[in-house]
Parts: sequence; structure tokens; C-alpha cells
Amino acid sequence: MAVAAAPSPVAAIPATYPPRRAVVSWMFFDWATQPYFSLITTFVFAPYFATRVAADPATGQALWGFATASAGLVIALMSPVLGAIADASGRRKPWIAAFGTLFVIGACVMWIGKPGDPALILPLLVAYGLATIGVEFATVFNNAMMPTLVPPEKIGRLSGSGWALGYVGGILSLIVVLGFMAANPVSGKTLFGLTPLFGLDPATFQGDRISGPLSGLWFIVFVLPMFLFTPDFVARVSARNAVRTGLTELRQTLRELPKHKSMMAFLIANMIYTDGLVSLFAFGGIYAAGTFGWNTIQIGTFGIVLAIAGTIGAFLGGKLDDAFGPKRVIAGSMLLLLFAIAAILSINKDAVLFMQVTPPQPNGGLFAAPAEKAYLLLGCLIGMAGGPLQAASRTLLIRLAPQDRIGQFFGLFALTGKVTSFIGPLLIGIVTAVTASQKAGMAVLILFFVAGLALLARVRQA
Repeated sequence: MAVAAAPSPVAAIPATYPPRRAVVSWMFFDWATQPYFSLITTFVFAPYFATRVAADPATGQALWGFATASAGLVIALMSPVLGAIADASGRRKPWIAAFGTLFVIGACVMWIGKPGDPALILPLLVAYGLATIGVEFATVFNNAMMPTLVPPEKIGRLSGSGWALGYVGGILSLIVVLGFMAANPVSGKTLFGLTPLFGLDPATFQGDRISGPLSGLWFIVFVLPMFLFTPDFVARVSARNAVRTGLTELRQTLRELPKHKSMMAFLIANMIYTDGLVSLFAFGGIYAAGTFGWNTIQIGTFGIVLAIAGTIGAFLGGKLDDAFGPKRVIAGSMLLLLFAIAAILSINKDAVLFMQVTPPQPNGGLFAAPAEKAYLLLGCLIGMAGGPLQAASRTLLIRLAPQDRIGQFFGLFALTGKVTSFIGPLLIGIVTAVTASQKAGMAVLILFFVAGLALLARVRQA
């Protein structure tokens, strides 16, 4: 029996867009999820895992890379299917709730990660994988709501403002953890010189481990405005028919995709440069921990500075997006990232741009050494470029995609952002393991941004 096409969700969009409260509530999804990326994948838990749970930083970086790759492969395979099903059903929020629950469960399990216990390595990596899958799938459906919230000429500002608000959430979560929970194991004091809240034990790094449950609780609290005030489409078909219709339309979309050369070029470019960006963020904190021996407070402070830079970059990037178009914003961001990576590879604790400098001294102060200051400056540049790159990418997708299949194309967008996302971490893991050098592992990222730029040049923006 033929499968009837589902009514187009976009046909239900009212002539007027929802009130500002609905738009701001949608933006709080980025605020709700950003602590996961700030606390777990970049600045607190990932470096803690590499330096305290794994046998050594290089081994920890390799294991974290393999776990990231595994989660990325699952996300790549399932995102287009789920996006197509959501388009057919017309609903977004139930999917966000379901995958948000998976994210919260995985994040909370990370509390078990006691230092120096090899038996906990596999459970922690599995929990990290589940949390990553949950938060990424939830993001697919949240992104698909964007065209219903503001007119097309304001999409860039909406995307950039959402990313900026997310960065502010990341900053605040880092301040909470570093200032009140995570303590130096030697002094027993937090960044603010306080005894950790809730009796968290510095010796067993409970302040680092609390970043998992805190990320989950943060999501539960701050995603509520979106569920309460942002409108969703009503259900169009039953769940069973949505699956059948969604899969049928996905097959049709995939058959037609080669005819849309700009969309095809963009999706392939996104596949490559997103892999590089995710890998850069995922391993930036681990790389700093191994290069300079930074502890959680130092890495977290570094993260706060980067998040501030990212907030500014995302906000300005949204305005530049509406003024000059997302393609130019994406290209400019990648050029900045290429420069920053190349410069970082020239830095050791006693060298900047391959020139000898004074190495960090014991009790020398926060970021006192020249190499640490240079790394901080380049990190700010990465933060300034990373936010606009991600925000402009989702607005370019909206400008290129048919509006009645926006969920499908955001699924494909997630696919291309994840289908090779295991390659970056896998290459970093392999090269790091073979060479026993974190620097050699990070050097592979240059290839991703060069290739992304070359493919982006083939995109013709409407």
C-alpha cells in the first residue's frame, strides 16, 4: 500500500511569528546544553579523565578520541532518519525530551569516575557516549524549530544570539564549578579560595566529577522555558505512519540531493570542517593539560576566558551573518582557526613560535609564563571564530534547504557533522598513540579546515 505524504509542517506556520518570549525561550536551549560542552567535553571532565583516570595524558587523549568517534558514528547514522520522522510527524518537543533524558542519565553517571581506577574507564566512556548521543540528537530537533520563530532575514541574528547565550551559560557553569566546587588537591581551596561546597573532597576530585551531574541538572532546569513557551507543531500522523512516511521522504531527498550542487557541496564541507572544530574543542583542554601541566582550576579559568571570547564572537557573527551572508562568516572563521592551530603547534612550555622563552615556574601565578599567555591569546581567537562558524553554518543550511523538509535537512546537517566525526578523534587518537606526542595528534586538524575551505568555495548562496 502506498504511503500517503504527511501534510507539510511548514504549511501550519502562522502568518505572524510567535512573541518574543517564545523566541527567547527557544534560545535557552543553547544555554541549557552548553555546560555539557564546557564542563564535560572540553575544560573539566575530559582533562580530568586524561590526567587522573587514565594511565597517562596521551593514553587518556587516545581513549577519549575513540569514545568520541564511536558516539559520532551512531549520531551520523541516525540523525537523518530521526529528522525525516520528525518532519513527517510535525513534532519536535517529544524528541527533545526523549534524547534530553538520555543526555541527563549519561552525564550523571560520570560522577562515579574516581581517580586511578582502571575498572571505571569503560563505564565512564560509555556514559560519555550516551550523553553525547542524547545532547546531539536533541539539538537536531531544536535547530529544526528555527524557521518557525523569526522571518528569514533575522535567522542569522537568532542563531548567533542563541550561540552567544549558550556561551554565557557555559561561563556561568564554569564559574560555579571552579569558584565553589573544584578545589586544588594540594591546597584544598577553590579558585575563589573557598572550601568546596557540599563537602566535596579535593583528594578524590569530587569537584571535577560533579561537572557531570551538574550539567544534567542544569539542562533540566533551563530547557523548561522552551517546553513551556515555544510553540510546537501539532501531531500530523501517528508515530507508526510518521516512521514510514519519514523514511520514504528521506530516500527521495537523498536521491535528489546530487541535483542540488550547492547544498551537496555545503554538506560535504560541513562534514569536514565540523569534524575539525569538534576535535579542536574536544582536545584543546586535554592538550593544555599535557603541555603545561595545568590543573582543573587553570584549565577551567582558561575555559572562562575562551567562553567570553566565544560569546562576543557569536553575537558579532550573527550580525555579520545577516549583513554579509553566512558563507563569508564561515570562510573567515575557518581562516582564523587555521592561523590559531598553526601557531599553537609552535608553542611548548618553553617556546613560542619556536623561539625559546622562560618556562612556567612553580608557584609562578596564573598564566604567568610567556607560553601560557600565548596559548591563552590563541585560545581566545579560537573562541571568537568557533561560535560564528557553528551559528552561521546552521543559518546557511536554512537558506539552502526546502522549508517543508527542514527537519530532514537538519538531520542531514547533523549527519555531515557527525558521519566523519569519528575520523578526527580517531586520527588524533591513532597519531597520538603511535607517536606518543599530543602535538603530532593535534597537527592533523589543519587538513580538515583546508579541505573545508576548498569545498565551501563551491557553494552558491542564494
